Amino acid sequence: MQRNYMDSNDPFQEEVISIRRVTKVVKGGKNMRFSAAVVVGDKNGQVGMGKGKAREVPLAIKKAVADAKKNLFKVPIINETIPYYKVGSYGGSKVVMRPASPGTGVIAGGSVRVIMELAGVKNILTKILNSKNSITVARATMQGLQKFLHPDTFASKRGKSKEESWQ
Repeated sequence: MQRNYMDSNDPFQEEVISIRRVTKVVKGGKNMRFSAAVVVGDKNGQVGMGKGKAREVPLAIKKAVADAKKNLFKVPIINETIPYYKVGSYGGSKVVMRPASPGTGVIAGGSVRVIMELAGVKNILTKILNSKNSITVARATMQGLQKFLHPDTFASKRGKSKEESWQ
């Protein structure tokens, strides 16, 4: 369920990863609510993920979008792919991300594909390992993307020029 708010001044697109019905058992019965996980991105290197919970689905999605916009971060993209190989992990999930040559496309499944497309990555190879839970996979992907260093930072840490580091 992708929404695009291009008609307003907001360049971000949102996509729902998962909606779950959660219950809390209390003395008077069960309290039902809905939990939503949403990814927000501008397809130009900025992406964020958020969760929201409410009694109705639309309100939960709205809260998740607001949370995702608070957690935005920049992903370094070089030649429409990621700069180097990286493994992101969260809980029991691991996501392997490898840069790909132009024309490969987004080789990813589930929530990883959604995150990569909204981040603006056009060529990438990914693999989900261990747990396939959509929320933990999404968090593992986000964790891996946050750990990427920009080429200038990477080169300065190594004491080399940008061109020497990225051959």
